[in-house]
Amino acid sequence: METDQETLTQDDVPELAGAASQVDDVEVEREQDAPEAEELDAETRARRDAALRHVRRLGDPVLRSTALLVDRFDEALAAEVQRMGELMHDALGIGLAATQVGVLHRVLVYRAYPEDPLTALVNPTLTWVSDELETAEEGCLSLPTVHVEVERAARVRVSAQDPAGVALEIEAEGLEARVIQHEIDHLDGILILDRISRGARKEAMRAMREAQAGADAE
Repeated sequence: METDQETLTQDDVPELAGAASQVDDVEVEREQDAPEAEELDAETRARRDAALRHVRRLGDPVLRSTALLVDRFDEALAAEVQRMGELMHDALGIGLAATQVGVLHRVLVYRAYPEDPLTALVNPTLTWVSDELETAEEGCLSLPTVHVEVERAARVRVSAQDPAGVALEIEAEGLEARVIQHEIDHLDGILILDRISRGARKEAMRAMREAQAGADAE
């Protein structure tokens, strides 16, 4: 797969920076089997829209920032993790990095499958990735309407800490491995647009502009 790492210029970026103010037509990386936005009941849709207003969008500098290591494992960190888990759940997402909510902490949360418990990783580091690669479609809460094919390692091993500071080592495959890699990318200031070819990136940006123009016209 072509992995052109050309940096996006400001002219490439639609006016989406900051937390969302209009989310009626936003598509997100959803939980498996989650209904489309227009199929949600009013309460679930309102909760989802409220959560998405806290998520930073493409164009916000924080999404291109490198998160800082966490060295204090206290009540404030526990509250941060809890809030991130609640926002991810309400937004019908399966992963969220601290940078996506404007916090430069090396923290991520995910739940790859609805029946799984919420997992929080503090200071995560990939210590091993498989040679085997898999390509699958990914979306992102910070990139409305964008769904692109991304190639990633099929299996990974990650070392981290839990919110109490206890050391963790997780081996993951399939969707869980993909989510972990996606969220660690966020902590390093990398977006899925950086993981695709130049042509695919231009098409994704064009789709975002068209969607934004349609929303502005309503």
